[in-house]
Amino acid sequence: MASDRTPDRPKVLIIGGGIAGLSTGCYAQMSGMETRILEKHLVPGGCCTAWSRDGYVFDYCIEWLIGTAPGNDANRIWRELGALDGKTIANFDHFNRVVGADGRSVTFYNDPDRLEAHLLEVSPPDAPLIRAFCRDLRRFIDVELYPFLTPPPLRTLREKAALLRTVVPAFRLFWRAGATQMADFSERFQDPLLRQAFRNIFFQDPGGFPLLPYLYNLACAYHGNAGFPQGGSLGLARSIEERYTNLGGRIDYRARVERILVEDGRAVGVELRDGTRHLADHVVSACDGYTTIYRLLEGQYTSPTTDRLYGELLDRQGTLFPGVVSVFAGIDGELDDDPDAGHISTHLLPPEEAARLTGARQNSLVVQRRSQYSDGFAPPGKSIVHCTYLSDFAPWKELRTGNRKEYWARKRQVADFVREFLEKRYPGLGGRIETIDVATPTTTERYTGNRHGTIFAWNAFSDAEELATALVDKDRMRLPGLRGFSMAGQWVGMGGLIRAASTGRFAAQFLCEELGTEFRAWPSPGDAEPWHRGKFGNLPQLDIRPV
Repeated sequence: MASDRTPDRPKVLIIGGGIAGLSTGCYAQMSGMETRILEKHLVPGGCCTAWSRDGYVFDYCIEWLIGTAPGNDANRIWRELGALDGKTIANFDHFNRVVGADGRSVTFYNDPDRLEAHLLEVSPPDAPLIRAFCRDLRRFIDVELYPFLTPPPLRTLREKAALLRTVVPAFRLFWRAGATQMADFSERFQDPLLRQAFRNIFFQDPGGFPLLPYLYNLACAYHGNAGFPQGGSLGLARSIEERYTNLGGRIDYRARVERILVEDGRAVGVELRDGTRHLADHVVSACDGYTTIYRLLEGQYTSPTTDRLYGELLDRQGTLFPGVVSVFAGIDGELDDDPDAGHISTHLLPPEEAARLTGARQNSLVVQRRSQYSDGFAPPGKSIVHCTYLSDFAPWKELRTGNRKEYWARKRQVADFVREFLEKRYPGLGGRIETIDVATPTTTERYTGNRHGTIFAWNAFSDAEELATALVDKDRMRLPGLRGFSMAGQWVGMGGLIRAASTGRFAAQFLCEELGTEFRAWPSPGDAEPWHRGKFGNLPQLDIRPV
């Protein structure tokens, strides 16, 4: 039984070395605690990861990152975590480009004036609706709202007043944008391409979203606050890991937790798969919510909220953000310089083509020209493309557990589809593809433990959001009847990397309140060498079989 407790310093064990776990560790260390992260994988980051194959870097997670511009609370969190130390940020002039099956396209520029002019060219009869959307986007650009620093129960009067000063003048805007479903709004367009394109601003339609998140993220992109950090996903995680260890924290890899130890209604430590036990004053679980509550704690500490989330809603269609199928193609040579292609585009597919994509929820494929995002993703003189589509989990799970041979055959089918698709749009490109990898929702489940292979846990604006919010606002990230324990991550804070990071800050703040100690946080010195510089060759070679 391991106990390395330093006298007078509360000892905290953190299960999971994803962004939420790393964030919890950083803020707890800054606040005078002694922490240790237990991560089952080889690298930090959870879903925020990358792997290498034949000299190419397959960056899995970040498409845009809220908080890349200075002067806002989201950026403050990343600076406190050292996530952006020494890194340049790639910003683009548009959020996405949607290409119809007939070749017509719509580009969603971040600048509302440019966007309005472009959309009016695409469909003059839709002028009233186009002008209304762009008018609201201009209003969102003037409002900066990043409520990520302090959980609602701990906000001071000054913080509450500052939030009200931001929200009240824009209340009608927020209310209208939050009450208008994008599906309903887009159906009002006369042009059939615009009807489909607006629903795919976020690359593919997540389902059930109102206008609010679209306007919010476009406004962030306009301010350069939704960029792509040099080094990408694993680079972000490694930078936070370095910040954590520089603060005195310890992270153990290949350390799979099998159960949380409880004595007299208090979490006192954990037991690993190899039988090793670690004791602590407090345990924070920053891993999959179902695994935490029903396996590590054997379902002994639940509430009406958790029972409804994990009993009634977990398997309901639309409650979880769907999984993703990712296809990475390493290409010999540079991509053709197509100024209209941009860095990303969503291609609407005929139904008979989309039927070849196992599990596809929509008739479309997203193409990201990843070489434009960051240096080092491809060897010199070569390029990389990342194609994705939202996917149901069940068909991939059934194949992998019931017919492994057919599972790999379906992955090859998806890879072949992408190869043919790229060849049609860039003649000669198909023959230059040197390596191709396919990751499915079952890949995500296997490497991160996320239930049903989801990448964002609960779907925002679903029936689960209000309940998940209550886990923070009402339950303070605790479970009833269990002292010395809390949860962090997207299963309590909803999806997105900035939200995952903020739950780590919240967990440390709640813990400081419980211990009667001062919560402390300060920016990283910013002088760390960016992790990605010269280190891409050290990326893990995950056993995702090439197809």
